[in-house]
Amino acid sequence: MSRRLVAVEAVFVVVATALLALASGAARADPPADGRYAAELCVTLDTAAPSCGPADAQVLRGNRVLVRVADIVWQLQLHSSQLDVVMMHGAMQIDGFVANYEWLAGPALEFVDADKRTRYALRLAAPAR
Repeated sequence: MSRRLVAVEAVFVVVATALLALASGAARADPPADGRYAAELCVTLDTAAPSCGPADAQVLRGNRVLVRVADIVWQLQLHSSQLDVVMMHGAMQIDGFVANYEWLAGPALEFVDADKRTRYALRLAAPAR
């Protein structure tokens, strides 16, 4: 990998992390109560506009969140400042990474996959009944 590409990727990681910190600094929030939520998942690739759509979310004990969009499930295991992401299609794992995250007022969960230059924002609506 060229030094220039490595430098560009390093700058992206720093900028993405800084933007996440700035965006979350003013509106930081506690995690929502356990339960099922209607949600919206927005995915932003690099500098493109966000692509958003409906999702189902389940906040579980043990700092876990499951997010379902059609037949894709994101299994999120939250730690103190990072989360483990495992993306599943049925029984097959199709992706996985570790990212910094923040709970924001709304409530919303935001995290960045720096290697793929992808930003995720999960906005929770009222709890499902």
